[in-house]
Amino acid sequence: MLDIKFIRENKDIVKAGAIKKHVNVDIDALVALDDLRKMLLTSIEAKRAEQNAVSAKLPSVDAALKAELLESMKKLKGELQAEEEKLKETMKEWQALMLAVPNVPDMSVPDGDNDADNKEVKAWGDKTAFDFPAKDHVEIMTALKMVDFERGAKVHGFRGYFLTGAGARLSFAIWQYAMDFFSAKGFTPVIPPVIVRKQNLYGTAHLPGDVEDFYTTQDGDVLAGTAEVPLMAMHSEEVLDAKTFPVKYLGFSPCFRREAGSHSKDVKGLIRVHEFYKLEQVVLCEASHEASVALHEEINRNTEEFIESLGIPYQTVANCGGDLGLGQVKKYDVNLWVPKEGKYREISSASYFHDFQCRRFNIRYKDAEGKLRYAHSLNCTAIPTPRILVSLIENNQNADGSVRIPQVLQKYFGSDCIKA
Repeated sequence: MLDIKFIRENKDIVKAGAIKKHVNVDIDALVALDDLRKMLLTSIEAKRAEQNAVSAKLPSVDAALKAELLESMKKLKGELQAEEEKLKETMKEWQALMLAVPNVPDMSVPDGDNDADNKEVKAWGDKTAFDFPAKDHVEIMTALKMVDFERGAKVHGFRGYFLTGAGARLSFAIWQYAMDFFSAKGFTPVIPPVIVRKQNLYGTAHLPGDVEDFYTTQDGDVLAGTAEVPLMAMHSEEVLDAKTFPVKYLGFSPCFRREAGSHSKDVKGLIRVHEFYKLEQVVLCEASHEASVALHEEINRNTEEFIESLGIPYQTVANCGGDLGLGQVKKYDVNLWVPKEGKYREISSASYFHDFQCRRFNIRYKDAEGKLRYAHSLNCTAIPTPRILVSLIENNQNADGSVRIPQVLQKYFGSDCIKA
């Protein structure tokens, strides 16, 4: 969340940021509520001080004065209880509004309503063309016995799937290659828990807002849709050693998303499924805009380089204001070319948050002067499976129905081709 002092001193900037992100929040109401909160705190503190002073005086006064003081304290106690109850109600409203205030987007973020308004900043590779009738990944993978959607639907229901044979082996090959690739970039591999306390989703700013997209347990916990959630929560309420910055984690985890509201979208294939695996880059760094910007470019470039090594054409877009999440300052999406559809599909998102998430999680460090500061956080998809298989399979298909394996994956997969 944003610092209330920053909000009060920069109301116009915060309002403009909310408008750019298409977030409806009443900043003036928040400031008025904060005035009330501070007034009540001051009044309560004064009344408690008066109570303490009278309590200290009582043993040394005569009976008449003692009775008078006790009567006044009875009245004061009633007033104090009323104000404490009012403060409790005010704090609930204040906290709810604070959680609804979006982070201020960077000046370079383009204006726009949704992902259709995102701006291409880079395109790599020639869009794959074939001299034979191209097939989609569903047809290719089914014929090669790499996937079983029919039994997947029988066991899981809508959007269910089994990866089988070469489909499973190719996924393992991608995970192993990604582990080596990103470890060489200085990332520490972590396998985190994905059943997390719901409060952690408020920390990452997935909540409030996306509650319908999460699976919950009977105990009220949540199945995380990304390793970002547990990896950020890992250091909650901690003071980190600044000498370790930047802290770079490569999280590997199953991910779960209900895909609420998208029942009619991408109903075929592996683009939009309820459960999948993902490697995620998560970074914590010093409270510096310059450091955040540099690391944002770095982690996005890591994923671009990974895609380039697979030989898959892609584009990188800068997300518009309307396509940013509550906490994001800026975001890039990397989209892969899907030949059969004739369009790019998202494979990765890279975001930085300044101290928005770390303030919620209370993740701090001591700067050079010994002052406690909130750290900055960033994250970027390294690679998700099985979604990566869509572009990898379609771009590497042959006329005879076989699929070429990119050279960098061959030593992990054990072959250069998948054949019937």
